[in-house]
Amino acid sequence: MFSIKALQKNKTVRYGVPMLLLVIGGSFGLREFTQIRYDSQKIKRKLDPSLEAKVNIEKQPVILEEEYEKMRELNLEEWKNIRGPRPWEDSREYQEQQRSKQNKKD
Repeated sequence: MFSIKALQKNKTVRYGVPMLLLVIGGSFGLREFTQIRYDSQKIKRKLDPSLEAKVNIEKQPVILEEEYEKMRELNLEEWKNIRGPRPWEDSREYQEQQRSKQNKKD
């Protein structure tokens, strides 16, 4: 019937073939992912200079000072904190209530 060597050979085939497929398939998969990485790096190098200035933060002009000047020009003393509608509230009805309250105060 079956000998011990035949059973051992069957286990080798049963466990060996999937392992080989995993190793070989993994190497091909890894190659594809690394190729995507290198392709994306090539694309980044070929950007239009005007677009690259918008994307690359280091090459952008200093924007922090410009934003600070804009904030200094705003009048932050006369702002109102207006609560938005809750998820269970009807937004249109709530907006109408807010408008009517605001019109009464003005």
